[in-house]
Amino acid sequence: MTKVFAIGRGQYENVGDIILRRQLLDWVRPAGELHVYVGASPAGYDEGLGLRPGDRVYRSLRAWYQVALASAVRGEAAYVFKPGEIQLTLVGMKEHLSLLPLLVALKLRGGAAIRAGVGTRNYAAVPRALMRPSIALSDRTLWRDDATGRYMGTGAVMPDLAFGEGADDAAVARFASPAPERNALVVSMRGEDPARPYPSQAWLDGVRAYAAAHELEIWAVTQVWTDEERTRRLAADLGGQVLGWVGPTGHDEQERRLRELYSRTAIVLSDRLHVVIAAFTEGAVPVGSPVEGSDKVDRHFTTIGIEGVTVPAATDSADELVTRLEALAGRRAELFGALLDARRRLRGHRDDIQQVLSGRSPAAPATTEPVAG
Repeated sequence: MTKVFAIGRGQYENVGDIILRRQLLDWVRPAGELHVYVGASPAGYDEGLGLRPGDRVYRSLRAWYQVALASAVRGEAAYVFKPGEIQLTLVGMKEHLSLLPLLVALKLRGGAAIRAGVGTRNYAAVPRALMRPSIALSDRTLWRDDATGRYMGTGAVMPDLAFGEGADDAAVARFASPAPERNALVVSMRGEDPARPYPSQAWLDGVRAYAAAHELEIWAVTQVWTDEERTRRLAADLGGQVLGWVGPTGHDEQERRLRELYSRTAIVLSDRLHVVIAAFTEGAVPVGSPVEGSDKVDRHFTTIGIEGVTVPAATDSADELVTRLEALAGRRAELFGALLDARRRLRGHRDDIQQVLSGRSPAAPATTEPVAG
C-alpha cells in the first residue's frame, strides 16, 4: 500500500491554515495510508484538520521523516507539500531544501511528489532559484494565484484550496440571489502587531452607514487568535458585536462558530484572505479591505475570474466606501457563478492528483508559463 506523507502543522493560531490543509488531505487520502506530521498541536487542531482513525499522526518531525524516507526507499511512498503561503527567504525555503533527500528517493523508486495550492508573499530571485530542484523533482506543481505562477515561470495555476470548502454547490447556486436571513455584516482585521495601522475614520463611518442602510448587525470576528485585541477595538468603534476567540475554545469549535455566523452574513470586509474566502463560501459578498497597500485578496480572486473586490480600509470617503459596497453586493450572480467554476477547476486538479499518486497519470509536460487550471 502507498503511504502518503504530508505536513499538517501550520500556524496554530490561524484557522485558515487548517482549512487549506484539510482540503488537501481529503484530496490525497484515497491514494493510500495517510501519515501526517502535526507537531504539538493545540486543542481542536487535529479535529479541525479532519484527521480520521486510520490516519497515522506524528508529533515528532524526526520520526515522521525517518518513516517517510524509509518508505520512499522501499518504493511505497508519496509526498504532498503543505499548501499556503511561503516566503521566498532562506528560512522560508526550509521545506523545499530539507526534503530534497526524500524527493530524490521518491524519484528513484517510482514515488510521486505533489505541490498544490502554494503561493508567495514576496518575490526574490535567489530563494526562487533554490526552489528549482524541488520543483524539478515534483510530479505536479500548482500555484494558488496567477501572480505567483507568472513569477515562478513553471508549473500550473489552480484556485486557492479554501474555495472548495464551505456550503455545497447547490447552496452556492442559491447564493446568487439576496436572502433576507442574511442579516450580518462581518469585519476582521490583522492585529498581531499592535502598532499596525488602523482603518480610517471614513472607513468606520462607511461600514456603519452601509450596515444601517441594510439593517445589518455588525460583527467583528477573530479567525486568527492574535487578532483578538483588534477585533474588540473594531467592535467598540463600530458599535458592533464580537465573535472572539478566547479561553479553551478548540480550533474546530472556533471554525464552527465562525461558519455559523458566515452562513447568515450578507457582506464581509477583511484584510485576511481566508476570512474573506471562508465567509464567501458560506454566501457572503467578499470584500478585501487592507489598511496598507496589498493586492493579496485581489490576486486570489482574479485567479478565479473575479475582479475588483478590494476596497482599501484607508479610504478618506465614507460615501465612496458605501458606493463600492453597494456595487459589489449587486454582483452576487457573477460572484457565486465564479465560485462554482472555481470548484469545477479544483475537482479537476483533485482527480488528476489522485491519478498521479496512484500511478495512473503520465507526468505533466514541463512548462515555462503557468497553465490555467
